[in-house]
Amino acid sequence: MELLSVCQASRCFGLKVQKKMMKVTLRTKQTIYVMDIPRSLFEEKLEHMKESKGLKNDTDLTASDLKELVGQYKEVYLSAKGEPFPSDPKKQLELAVLAVFNSWESPRAKKYRSINQITGLRGTAVNVQCMVFGNMGNTSGTGVLFTRNPNTGEKKLYGEFLVNAQGEDVVAGIRTPEDLDAMKNLMPQAYDELVENCNILESHYKEMQDIEFTVQENRLWMLQCRTGKRTGKSAVKIAVDMVNEGLVEPRSAIKMVEPGHLDQLLHPQFENPSAYKDQVIATGLPASPGAAVGQVVFTAEDAEAWHSQGKAAILVRAETSPEDVGGMHAAVGILTERGGMTSHAAVVARGWGKCCVSGCSGIRVNDAEKLVTIGGHVLREGEWLSLNGSTGEVILGKQPLSPPALSGDLGTFMAWVDDVRKLKVLANADTPDDALTARNNGAQGIGLCRTEHMFFASDERIKAVRQMIMAPTLELRQQALDRLLPYQRSDFEGIFRAMDGLPVTIRLLDPPLHEFLPEGNIEDIVSELCAETGANQEDALARIEKLSEVNPMLGFRGCRLGISYPELTEMQARAIFEAAIAMTNQGVQVFPEIMVPLVGTPQELGHQVTLIRQVAEKVFANVGKTIGYKVGTMIEIPRAALVADEIAEQAEFFSFGTNDLTQMTFGYSRDDVGKFIPVYLAQGILQHDPFEVLDQRGVGELVKFATERGRKARPNLKVGICGEHGGEPSSVAFFAKAGLDYVSCSPFRVPIARLAAAQVLV
Repeated sequence: MELLSVCQASRCFGLKVQKKMMKVTLRTKQTIYVMDIPRSLFEEKLEHMKESKGLKNDTDLTASDLKELVGQYKEVYLSAKGEPFPSDPKKQLELAVLAVFNSWESPRAKKYRSINQITGLRGTAVNVQCMVFGNMGNTSGTGVLFTRNPNTGEKKLYGEFLVNAQGEDVVAGIRTPEDLDAMKNLMPQAYDELVENCNILESHYKEMQDIEFTVQENRLWMLQCRTGKRTGKSAVKIAVDMVNEGLVEPRSAIKMVEPGHLDQLLHPQFENPSAYKDQVIATGLPASPGAAVGQVVFTAEDAEAWHSQGKAAILVRAETSPEDVGGMHAAVGILTERGGMTSHAAVVARGWGKCCVSGCSGIRVNDAEKLVTIGGHVLREGEWLSLNGSTGEVILGKQPLSPPALSGDLGTFMAWVDDVRKLKVLANADTPDDALTARNNGAQGIGLCRTEHMFFASDERIKAVRQMIMAPTLELRQQALDRLLPYQRSDFEGIFRAMDGLPVTIRLLDPPLHEFLPEGNIEDIVSELCAETGANQEDALARIEKLSEVNPMLGFRGCRLGISYPELTEMQARAIFEAAIAMTNQGVQVFPEIMVPLVGTPQELGHQVTLIRQVAEKVFANVGKTIGYKVGTMIEIPRAALVADEIAEQAEFFSFGTNDLTQMTFGYSRDDVGKFIPVYLAQGILQHDPFEVLDQRGVGELVKFATERGRKARPNLKVGICGEHGGEPSSVAFFAKAGLDYVSCSPFRVPIARLAAAQVLV
């Protein structure tokens, strides 16, 4: 260090370098971790010295001050380690190299890799290069810039600059930097050279660049450049602008926008997330992106009531069930204490583009008293709460929102995407509004319409369903189904109208019947059922006991219901065909596809196909008109995938239900994986949550096997996927390579799936 001071003719500079080097080398576990010495011990010495000298900034310290401070730093080191700080440059370099290597295993590095799904890497490299110094006086400085605005995409240098400083001072926020334009007046020659270099680098890499630079005694040094991070709005604008400038071709521009960028554009966002950081009181799973601000309610009924009064409600539940869908739809956001990224709340919220934070273990919901405890805060019904579904943050109070940033550039960009991709993108939609949203987002049809959600749309419907469930005779059961028929027919008409000219795949009833019963203790359930259906208490209790199951996911559901109660399949098929005929008579082009769920054998499918075709013939005969339609099945049981050739003899299409296929292939319950999946991910037993990212080695092999087997038996077999994986980019890429015809995802993920399907081809 003495030699450095002589060579640079600056004792003060040399001491500053020594101070900086010691602080950087001895960082704590929160940053780079080397010597087990908390950084706070050094910060205390620095702050005490500035306070004793009446100084505000580090740069105000004199050479004498710095010499004294470095001596104090060395004492801290000696006290902690029992040996002097090494003066040998080679030893110091060795420590610095070890610091980089060890940073790979730091908690924040692991978290970053987890968030960005970076897997398969064994460590980081170290690059040793000659140092230049921006802290050699007022003719030196350092800065960071982007060649275009990373927030808006504007073609203008965007960055900051600090005189007499090193790069860490800008990045760490130790001093408040000036706007890059200030450099133009302070160091005009270096600034002009910097602008020229930025143009050269952007033209060479054909991407917006993030650049670090240093000026040492009026001489510019370019330290580093890399592709710059950006917002969704900026990403789309930069891609379109670079094509218009002739810098890149549209196929290359498609790679410049990440699927997550589109996610940002399609959901409301907070105006300034950095402004609310001190109000964050808990963090859960970012189950459905976007932002929501509303008043806390604790029941689905209250959410609907508040919505009808024009109030924005945040539905807070320990967990949600299908019976909550009305309140979930009415709420602007959903917060749950339990549940994962593919829990009921998460799946439904994503389908509606509704903000949701799930599995927030830091909250305790008390439904009885209508309050929730979050950290040290107690919120009661009506108090304001904000949710960030993109980060999982739960924020106190009413935070300002901005609408989705949809720009004209997005339409241009998505047109390029559609020109490239081959894989069709459909949507999962259960209502006409969902279908219209899907169509507006570019969906090429409906790949999954879940009929059970329609039963929860009103009290009259759910009462009719419960009467059907409780009916002791076929005659009474048929009467209840006759009440349901017009509701189903009306819903199907609305969806067919919204999807005029596009296919609509309707799944027959899938969940077990007990999901349609009221919630609560057994006495309350019996009382409510008796009041609604006229059954006596003894019969109601017996029926409830008969419907109860040890393992409902593998129980009495799907095609097993339709085979045991054929009148149920007949009612749904009749509603579909009557709605299709009615819409055809109004000039709407209708392409219905009926999907039989949970098939494991060709005999099960054959039973249901025969029943559906018989109903079609009756309806067509009654109206004197026929329409085209298809009957197919969901492949969600591993056995169905293994005998796909036999099933394809009856099925005109396959749709892989990858949610249940993943459950049954792994033997994991989707509702319980939150108890052990975090441990598996942390220990590297799994690289991804298989309910979020398709397990290509296991579940993916079943998909490929069933597709190949099915098409051998029926060459024109239409094959797609309708699980949550249909909107996950890496999974979509796999399905495209596997030769599937389409993916189906929630309406708000359609643009993301379109982009992922194109990116696999460029």
